[in-house]
Amino acid sequence: MQVVHFGHACVLLDTGSTRILIDPGTFSTGFEDVQDLDAVLITHQHFDHLDVEKLPKLLAANPGAQLIVDEGSAPSVENPTIARPGDVLKVGDTTVKVVGGQHAVIHEDIPVIPNTGYVVGDGAFYHPGDALFVPDEDVDVLGLPSGAPWMRTGEAVDFMRAVKPRVAVPIHEAVLAMPEMAYRHFENLKPAGTEVRPLKRGEETAV
Repeated sequence: MQVVHFGHACVLLDTGSTRILIDPGTFSTGFEDVQDLDAVLITHQHFDHLDVEKLPKLLAANPGAQLIVDEGSAPSVENPTIARPGDVLKVGDTTVKVVGGQHAVIHEDIPVIPNTGYVVGDGAFYHPGDALFVPDEDVDVLGLPSGAPWMRTGEAVDFMRAVKPRVAVPIHEAVLAMPEMAYRHFENLKPAGTEVRPLKRGEETAV
């Protein structure tokens, strides 16, 4: 699989026959010009995962792409397919399993919103959105959150250990002044058999 990390939570997955863009948000750049998409997936409604101003142009440039969103994001976009936990969706030649369901708790005074994780291609790639839900199938490549108001570094490490991917690709790093510090902890505390591989922003990489 080819993966492009456009910064923060936004990744492009290319299986060779299917192209899927996940979470084009306001902290990410470069996704605006992506073409030949089969689907755009949104995990939840927060602006760093869903740029409502840029999304219409992106979809106009990809008229064949499905727009798949969680229930909380649906009112902000036009003509979406709503993804709910337990759904198994078909995108091109690839399956997308919907998991999780709730955003991680930031603070007890802040309402919890929907969040859908996406397991793409029978475990080829897992994007958890803003949650640390562990799916019940093997994951080859994990999009590993690096920093967030709802998460400590130790929680990210435990999540990586629970999922046990072959490769952990750090994402959700834009809130950190020095994401390399988190990456070092991931490298030092990773489970046996896992490679931690930060991707160069905007560069297509085989994983």
